[in-house]
Amino acid sequence: MSTIPAENTKDVFPELKEKSDDRPPIQRRVKQRLTSRGATIAAVLIAVIWTIPTFGLFVSSFRPEANIKGNGWWNVFTDFEFTLANYEDVLSPGGSQSPNLLSYFVNSLAIVVPGTIFTLVLGAMAAYMFAWGRFKGKDSLFIFVFALQIVPLQMALIPLLQLFNQVLAIGDFQLLPSGTYAQLWVAHTIFGLPLAIFLLHNFIAEIPGEVIEAARVDGAGHSTIFWRIIVPLATPALASFGIFQFLWLWNDLLVALVFSGGGADVAPITQRLAELQGSRGGEWQRLTAGAFVSIIVPLAVFFGLQRYFVRGLLAGGLKG
Repeated sequence: MSTIPAENTKDVFPELKEKSDDRPPIQRRVKQRLTSRGATIAAVLIAVIWTIPTFGLFVSSFRPEANIKGNGWWNVFTDFEFTLANYEDVLSPGGSQSPNLLSYFVNSLAIVVPGTIFTLVLGAMAAYMFAWGRFKGKDSLFIFVFALQIVPLQMALIPLLQLFNQVLAIGDFQLLPSGTYAQLWVAHTIFGLPLAIFLLHNFIAEIPGEVIEAARVDGAGHSTIFWRIIVPLATPALASFGIFQFLWLWNDLLVALVFSGGGADVAPITQRLAELQGSRGGEWQRLTAGAFVSIIVPLAVFFGLQRYFVRGLLAGGLKG
């Protein structure tokens, strides 16, 4: 009875090949570098450096006002005194002589969730057409969209605001009224689309062309191909950019100040945090409590979907 040499087993049975052999060389090298001892040590150091101020913020949010203003948070180990008054001040109705933090928290959710969804849907559709569509001037238009990423955000704020309030108006009727969620949704979508199209295009373009051609042979149109093939296969990339966009919008203050009209009706939580520090920047007891409340949602979103974040960005940014 003949036997197959161990070194030839994988040649006879291709299914026994390691999955890593199917990856492009660039991806294999990147994985080796990211999982090396040096990368692990660097990741631990970064995590510690990031965690220490976060821990200090958490501890300070429970310290009395006199202690916060009198000494550093590390003195809690020798002067153990905690209070919930800071959270009561920022969360209770009428606290700090203005609407409570929870109303701004809801405003942020109302801004961020639609703004992220609009950017993802429109960006994915545009990326699909740039990757697999056939129309004149496609390459030139893609280069133009890519170049929009280098345009400073500050340069577009006032022209866009004038577009909303003057051009998109018929008499006294405004298509996008000032101080409403609609202006914030459109502004965030416009500013997020160039990066969304670029990242998602890199991922969608790597989908095997045989899959797209087979769908076209079966009579599928662009809509069917997009929703039934592209979206399921591009889920890691969509989730990774969704996290990125969500965190960016949640932490935004500049766009919110310009397009919210300055009122509390649609102002996000970042605007309230800027107010909590007081006119002279001395209300640290309120600011620490409010800041820690504001980071709960971003942390939950990131840690809940972190496995998609790196995988989606690497898959879209590396080509073999």
